[in-house]
Amino acid sequence: MATNEILRRLEAVLAERKSASPDSSYVARLYAEGLNEILEKIGEEATETILAAKDFHGFSRTDSRDDVVRETADLWFHTLVMLSYLDVSHNEILAELDRRFGTSGIEEKARRTSADTK
Repeated sequence: MATNEILRRLEAVLAERKSASPDSSYVARLYAEGLNEILEKIGEEATETILAAKDFHGFSRTDSRDDVVRETADLWFHTLVMLSYLDVSHNEILAELDRRFGTSGIEEKARRTSADTK
């Protein structure tokens, strides 16, 4: 399945869960608990992703690779929950990433820094 199709389907499910009962869905419960709870979950998943990557680095164990994949999927999923909560489409993120092609990371960082000082 194409990546954008997966993101589109996930976005549709997340939007659907906004009107669901918190008792019926994990995502609906996250929405009901609010942005801080969603952000805490992202922080937890980011930490777990970092730890999985540190465990994997330098090793070729299949279970370590699988841990990195699973934890990264959790991190991406919860980030999508946050975006949905904030009514930001994954397409906006993809457009921003597309805009950055052909621009070095150093240039991009300099642009953001100079924009922040204005």
